[in-house]
Amino acid sequence: MLSGEALLIIEGQERPLRQWDFVHCPPKTGHVIVGAGDGPCVILAMSSRENQAFGPYGAYTVDEVARRHRASVEEDVQDADVADARVPKSEPTRYRDGWLP
Repeated sequence: MLSGEALLIIEGQERPLRQWDFVHCPPKTGHVIVGAGDGPCVILAMSSRENQAFGPYGAYTVDEVARRHRASVEEDVQDADVADARVPKSEPTRYRDGWLP
């Protein structure tokens, strides 16, 4: 995480994240990151499609802990458009001073 605060929900457990924390999730590790704190957070996320051939890849699964933070799907799905249907669309914005350390 580059700046701010967030909450990592991984395999049903909550873990606070702060600036410069690093997280590695092996394939098929259930995880979601939720913004926390008083201001924005900036996260750099990378993924490998190395195991995509072994599918299913990138499933959106129900997580009761994430549901408490409104960050879980209602039922397991593969389709990102279905999983993100209730999330507002991203809007481009200009960089603002202070977003990065």
